[in-house]
Amino acid sequence: MRWLVPPVDPDAIANLSRELGFSPLLARLLVRRGIRDPETAQRFLRPSLDQIPDPFLMADMPAAVERLRRAIDRNEKVLIYGDYDVDGTLAVVVLLTALRSLGAKVEAHIPDRFAEGYGMRIPVIERAASENVRVIISVDTGVREHEVIKRAGELGIDCIVTDHHLPESHLPPAKAILNPRRADCSYPDKNLSGVGVAWKLVQAMLGERLSERQVLSYLKVVAIGTVADVVPLLGENRIIAHFGLRALAEPEQPGLGALLEVAGICGRPVTTGEIGFRIAPRLNAAGRMENARDVIDLFMTREASRAREIAQKLEALNRERQSVEDEILRQIEAQLRQSPQRVQKYSLVISGDGWHRGVIGIVAQRVVDRYHRPALVIGVENGVGVGSGRSIRGFHLLDALAAMSDLFDRYGGHAQAAGFTLQSGRIEELETRFENCARSNLTPEDLEPVLQIDAELDLAGVDWSGFEDVERLEPFGCGNAAPVFLARGLSVALPPRILQEKHLKLKVGQAGKLFDALGWGRAEQGSRVSCGQCLDMVFTLDQNVYHGVATLQLVMKDFRVQGA
Repeated sequence: MRWLVPPVDPDAIANLSRELGFSPLLARLLVRRGIRDPETAQRFLRPSLDQIPDPFLMADMPAAVERLRRAIDRNEKVLIYGDYDVDGTLAVVVLLTALRSLGAKVEAHIPDRFAEGYGMRIPVIERAASENVRVIISVDTGVREHEVIKRAGELGIDCIVTDHHLPESHLPPAKAILNPRRADCSYPDKNLSGVGVAWKLVQAMLGERLSERQVLSYLKVVAIGTVADVVPLLGENRIIAHFGLRALAEPEQPGLGALLEVAGICGRPVTTGEIGFRIAPRLNAAGRMENARDVIDLFMTREASRAREIAQKLEALNRERQSVEDEILRQIEAQLRQSPQRVQKYSLVISGDGWHRGVIGIVAQRVVDRYHRPALVIGVENGVGVGSGRSIRGFHLLDALAAMSDLFDRYGGHAQAAGFTLQSGRIEELETRFENCARSNLTPEDLEPVLQIDAELDLAGVDWSGFEDVERLEPFGCGNAAPVFLARGLSVALPPRILQEKHLKLKVGQAGKLFDALGWGRAEQGSRVSCGQCLDMVFTLDQNVYHGVATLQLVMKDFRVQGA
């Protein structure tokens, strides 16, 4: 990895520190995030529910609310057209809860990843019409579904689209399209998740009936979907995550409590990291391995025994998902060992027979994390390839696929993630054209991962006061990563230890001050280190609580042995 310590304006740091009485470290971290004036700093560090924008600033919101209120008054059937990932399923939960509280006659359709795939389907619309549905609300999808929404109109169904994906210049013929990324939408925050957009509709529908307690109850669910969808945790998303995470400490709904229990995080504050690594994978496992309807049932049930049953099922599905994922990765590694020249390319296109389409997206991300190249992973079955792609900074994945759209039966996505289907006989051509596209848009430097470092520290100055400064910047996530520090000349005080055959633990010191340093998944790097060596280390700060005693520890991002 290339280590980069960007210059920071010392006058801006000094001004922020002087005006607000902040430590130089906190002021530096804020300036690194582009926050230079006191008012912006105060709003960032002290999120308030009052900072949430009026939902009626979103284009088409009045039309959406009017149509739904009319449906409720007339006792018309309403169908929520969902999606199978965390963002989509939790958007369904939020809307079902709110509309049923208003007396709406509402049900939900959750697509089957394997039978239907992503997006809306005309047969579902036609079946809804036959069942006398008069309003369909899409969540986390719909903004590009021209033919489906046109067919709904022909059948006398009004569609309300709630979506956050980038629209085309021409919008489908829906009754209302709620999407802050519309060119004609003046809503101030463009980065809402799918569940975030659904929540704005709930806010508009319930209005003054929403007590602060009810808002916090909804935000528990909205925060999970927001963090899981990896949207920037800035602006309104930061407020959602801030209050939602706090509220998760008291899960009143049986399903939420059972989920936290199987994830092993009951009775303590929930972090964004725990949502990303513990909660979201268990929720996603339903749609990846079986059917995402389980997630809806988990959050809507009022019976504790039923909630525990579903949560345990999700736990089992997640373990199965991990096993399948590891097997595909093993096969990928074997392919690349047999053809090592492929790793020297600017991109990776990898396919295999029978690879589980429910996990190929996760596998693609792991390939990108390991090789730092845009990657497409394709599972082939009955002559059809179902693929998922992930990308790196500087390479717009959806634009790349659009440039070769003639290869695909279906494709969609955004800059960093995409999905597609194609005939297996076209995979070789895809590999060639995708590589040409990558070489046209990337440089060799783009293929080298960069560690952006917020500040260089001496370990002698690392204390609880500095850690509290770091904590004030939470919640961390996309757009607001945990601060990354560099310390030079650390001595290795004890031989390295390997934990659970996966993780590396070092004891490092400087000027007589010792810290544990943990490298998650870095067991293989233990052979590079021995007692008495001198290291430069890049790390984040964390605390470890053991038997009620809290200690500061370093979480390694990278290290270099001096003189090696």
